[in-house]
Amino acid sequence: MLRRFAISCVMLLTALAAGARTRPHYGGALRVEISGDPWHTPDGLARRLVLDTLTTISDSGAAQAGLATHWQSQDGAHRWEFAMRPGVHFHDGTLLTAEIAAASLQQTCSMPANVACPWSAVHAVGSSLIFTAESPRPDLPELLAQTEFAIARQDAAGALDGTGPFRVSGFANGALTLTADDDCWEGRPFLDEIQIFPHRSARDQALDLSVGRADVIEVPPELLHQAEQQHLTVLVSRPVDLLALTVVPDGLLANAQTRQSIPLAVDRAALFNVIFQKQGEITASLLPAALSGYSFLFPPDRDLDRARTVRGPAPNGTLSLAVMDATPTLQLAAERLALNLREEGFNVQMAGPHPAAALTLRRVHLEATAPRAALDEMSALFGQNGRVTGTDPVALWQSEKAILENGTIVPLVWLPRAWAVGDRVRDLRLSPDGVPLLADSSVEGQQ
Repeated sequence: MLRRFAISCVMLLTALAAGARTRPHYGGALRVEISGDPWHTPDGLARRLVLDTLTTISDSGAAQAGLATHWQSQDGAHRWEFAMRPGVHFHDGTLLTAEIAAASLQQTCSMPANVACPWSAVHAVGSSLIFTAESPRPDLPELLAQTEFAIARQDAAGALDGTGPFRVSGFANGALTLTADDDCWEGRPFLDEIQIFPHRSARDQALDLSVGRADVIEVPPELLHQAEQQHLTVLVSRPVDLLALTVVPDGLLANAQTRQSIPLAVDRAALFNVIFQKQGEITASLLPAALSGYSFLFPPDRDLDRARTVRGPAPNGTLSLAVMDATPTLQLAAERLALNLREEGFNVQMAGPHPAAALTLRRVHLEATAPRAALDEMSALFGQNGRVTGTDPVALWQSEKAILENGTIVPLVWLPRAWAVGDRVRDLRLSPDGVPLLADSSVEGQQ
């Protein structure tokens, strides 16, 4: 009996010790390395930690409360009213009001570099925001969750201020430092501090993770197999980044038939199999297959003979092909596409990073996880804002078909996001669009 009692005590203590190791603790700092800009929209880590949106997206793709607690539509979804959450303060102590939120959204829409906003006007009425639109916007609650529409204001020093779980505390030694907001309306995050090191190469990130100088790093899709072979802990999202070729409809490509031959000439399978190591999915659609359910209706196969027939005589002249936000992998993909088009009969030359090129290879990020909102988001990113009608799959397919038939957008490959995580990180998971939810994570050994 005594022996059984002793064994039971040992098992209980072991279980308690294991629970203590896995239970989140407050405190500690997390070191994160990325290749891009932490303030970049839509996937900048700092932007998501410092700023909040009116709504957020659940794992199922539905809009849920953020800085707005509830909302209702009127006039056939031409008018929406969003009630602001009371008692929310910016990091400098300023009370969030509907007037400040409206001014922030108006500023966003006035910036020429941003995509077109999915409403015609927004203004404050009491503690609510009123949105009006020329066409029905049944997915406005989902669209307002995009980080493009995060609520921000400038503090007394002119810096960007928000209501999120972390505030900016400085930039030194190559790191942007964010400090936990003890009074955040959602509750204090577990971590005391997050250090984000931007513009780090994939090689340097991997090295720093291996020696403990980084806790969370990006893993490009083409390096996923290598990361798994090294037995790293890797979190992988669904396909959320679309690689696409955009075509300027003038000059040598003014003829619609000439443009329509390009999707038939590109070898998507080579990009998928060779360059991106079979990560993601081959596509000729603006939406991932699992999201729309109809992407198979846009055949992605290469057909050079048909491409030449559709195009007619080869145009005389040179087409320039550029890469937006070029990386070595995207540059390699662009060179492969140039080779495909030369095989069709086009004279294609690689251009610099930001010229007025006839063809541009782009990688765009999809935040939405509901079909109508996702198609609205993608059409806006490619300058086709307002061309989506209906909400059922047939209506969405017809809208996408109308957008693509002009031949100015050539979807190529949908890619996932992946992140490698160090041993001391606990409870890290990804948002529906593949961005790490750092505010919900903790580090081991903190009290």
